[in-house]
Amino acid sequence: MCGIVAYVGPQYAVPILVEGLARLEYRGYDSAGLAVVSRSGDLRVRKAKGRVGELAADLPARFKGRTGIGHTRWATHGEPSDVNAHPHVTGTVAVVHNGIIENADELRAKLEADGVVLASETDSEVLPHLIARSQATELEDAVREALSQVVGTYGIAVTDTRHPDVLVVARNGSPVVLGIGEKEMFVASDVAALVRYTRQVVHLDDGELATVRPDGFRTSTLDARATSKKPSLIETDDATYDAEGYTHFMRKEIHEQPGAVERALGGRLDERFHTAHLGGLNLDAREARGIRRVKILGCGSAYYAGQVGAQLIEELARIPADAEPASEFRYRNPVVEPDTLYIAVSQSGETYDTLVAVQELRRKGGRVLGVVNAVGSAIARECDGGVYLHAGPEIAVASTKAYTSQAVVFALLALHLGRIRDLSPSDGRRICEGLRRLPGQIEEILKQEDRIAALAADLATYRSMLFIGRVRGWPIARESAQKLKEVSYVHAEAYPSSELKHGPLALVNPELPTVAIVPDDDLLDKNQSTLGEIRARRGRVLTVGHRELGDDSLVVPKSEPELDPILLTIPLQLLAYHAAVALGNDVDKPRNLAKSVTVE
Repeated sequence: MCGIVAYVGPQYAVPILVEGLARLEYRGYDSAGLAVVSRSGDLRVRKAKGRVGELAADLPARFKGRTGIGHTRWATHGEPSDVNAHPHVTGTVAVVHNGIIENADELRAKLEADGVVLASETDSEVLPHLIARSQATELEDAVREALSQVVGTYGIAVTDTRHPDVLVVARNGSPVVLGIGEKEMFVASDVAALVRYTRQVVHLDDGELATVRPDGFRTSTLDARATSKKPSLIETDDATYDAEGYTHFMRKEIHEQPGAVERALGGRLDERFHTAHLGGLNLDAREARGIRRVKILGCGSAYYAGQVGAQLIEELARIPADAEPASEFRYRNPVVEPDTLYIAVSQSGETYDTLVAVQELRRKGGRVLGVVNAVGSAIARECDGGVYLHAGPEIAVASTKAYTSQAVVFALLALHLGRIRDLSPSDGRRICEGLRRLPGQIEEILKQEDRIAALAADLATYRSMLFIGRVRGWPIARESAQKLKEVSYVHAEAYPSSELKHGPLALVNPELPTVAIVPDDDLLDKNQSTLGEIRARRGRVLTVGHRELGDDSLVVPKSEPELDPILLTIPLQLLAYHAAVALGNDVDKPRNLAKSVTVE
């Protein structure tokens, strides 16, 4: 959620920090700040509520130093303000912090009892005071001592004017990545801030600390045991984070979906046996046949993709499957069964609620696979195996291409498990052919953008909308309602079509449009009856399916029935996007939201 950037080396730090923070704006934030160690050994700090560009414009000409830290804050403790912005400073020490310190009140009370005056409302401000009070001569020991008193999650970067060529960083539940340059080092909470300068990175693990100097780094645990880290290569480059002529990243990413689906499928379809090859599963055929249940965990759009995945696995592999919000899973003391396969879904691979659910499962002996986009991310490293999406970086807060790629990967997994079990070769061939057609069919849908934009501008004038779907259409309704809420701020609710008469029908009137997911399947007649119920009450209906079912209809190409949900979602992504544009919203950075949710 919050963003961290840090630099130590021969260059002036400020341009690097500002560029890095700008690259992290998509994560969501409300204030920004910088601290650099000047040539004279002073600590120079600038921070303010608002955008990175406003902060950069306000920097004095002589704001220079070759060691520095920067931060974009998404408020948790204390409202967005200049004082609550990071870095937090005391004496010679400056700290930026992502995460939440759960025992902050206790630590603040102890500091105040000792006469310390705390300026902000944040939990983070205790950190520089704890570090500055240490008697340790080395900065890493002072940081280690401070963190031993902390309960909670953190990704931190620390600088101290007494150690002008040193950064100390640490991670527990919030990502920290080191970037390796030529006699210079970079630190960030996301590789997006690093790709302009280096593609060689090291991901810290939870409970790990790094001391970073221009000529390299060393890592250790919080109890001072040395660790060994091997650099990995970032798959993407600087150009990947460019909007390339699109007004918004969200629209660009919607249009990137044919290519993203091709990458998700690349090298994974087996024409000989009509199945899917997923080499990263670490699951042989005997183990696959022993699976008695599948449980999918994710948050937000990843959870809804998991619902699509659960249906695919039940239909193709005939294994009982369901999806559950990862944010709720660990709090209900779940029964972890040895013959259940657990799957964690996350675009960033750093979603905190999903990560701790994985850790709880591992602690109880559960087998967990990951479906993630970010190579080397925390969830990917924690899981027993898994599948990368290869969708490419997703910058807009609202997920589009990652969601679609997740659904495609679940189709591959369902095909793989199904062919090991009871799915016939002919059905396997049918699904393989359907998957190969998807990129071209998505292209066909995208050609309808002008008509969808016109409908969206009209529908955006309403204060609320209802989304409905049956069986395969139900997860689509939920995901599409969320998309509309996220970027347009129009209130939207989703219900199973069959539940309409059990309560929500009371809401239907001319001022409440309904978006109905109506594929051409064996439930078409029942869905048309539901549409009749809405129209009889003078409710406006927009249908999304395979045929015209009224004045407002969006028609998509027909795929195999099991794969239809993937295509039926695409026009509703465009609907949400263009509704937000019509309302003049900041589409890529919707209010109150962040791309990678790394707090509880």
